[in-house]
Amino acid sequence: MINEFPQVVTIGGSDSDGSAGIQADLYTFFARKTHGMSILTAAVAGNSYGIHAAHALPLDFIDAQFKALNDDFELKAAKTGMLADATLIHNVAENLQRVNFGYLVVDPVISTKHGATLLELAAVDTLKAELLPLADVTTPNFYEAEILANMQITSPADQMRAAERIQQLGVKNVMVKGQHGIDANQEMVRDYVLLADGEGFWLEGKFVNTDHINGTGDTLSSIIVAELAKGNSVKAAIQLAKQLTLAAITHEIEVGHKYGPINHWAVAD
Repeated sequence: MINEFPQVVTIGGSDSDGSAGIQADLYTFFARKTHGMSILTAAVAGNSYGIHAAHALPLDFIDAQFKALNDDFELKAAKTGMLADATLIHNVAENLQRVNFGYLVVDPVISTKHGATLLELAAVDTLKAELLPLADVTTPNFYEAEILANMQITSPADQMRAAERIQQLGVKNVMVKGQHGIDANQEMVRDYVLLADGEGFWLEGKFVNTDHINGTGDTLSSIIVAELAKGNSVKAAIQLAKQLTLAAITHEIEVGHKYGPINHWAVAD
């Protein structure tokens, strides 16, 4: 039957070295047996040393991509990745309200897991007011959760409270990821999940001390998207995403000289 196979889409930027962005999303969609599509918002020239140039796509071209996919395909789930500024966030939010792309997972991409800022802080208000209320799931890392919840997280109770504050912004389900690289002796990372029905639970995984972590957040959120598209529950999708992303970090592949990608073969069944 037409459009019977589960179809998903990533909305974000292209990472030329394939370690993150829409490339990591598409690898993950393929590994999780869904057909992945993309709406490109920007492109970067980068490698394992860093990003060396970036170019944003025109808004009318972004509009055209949304329309083209919506006119033909029956998308079951979508995700957003890095959206560089308030104008782009507003454009994507408006387009998402014009189309039917099923579940929406927002990876907020405000800062790295080590606290380096990626999104203009002036755009955070637009993210909170326009995009998060459309989301079924959001997956902020530790520092992004602090920014979205407007609070410091210094304890497990704070992590739980941050999830509650983020949920109050209108997003249904929240996964607040734990802090990485706390000290040289860190052994575990604990993520807190707050579901739409009020259930909260912790997910624990070992801390892997490696430079091969590019695309971790992209991969985790993309697994959630793929599993939702296949009919799994939000809880089951998040639990599996945690498990498989840890496997992708643990089983390293040697690519690049510095900050390498995670292993997407480990995400497949």
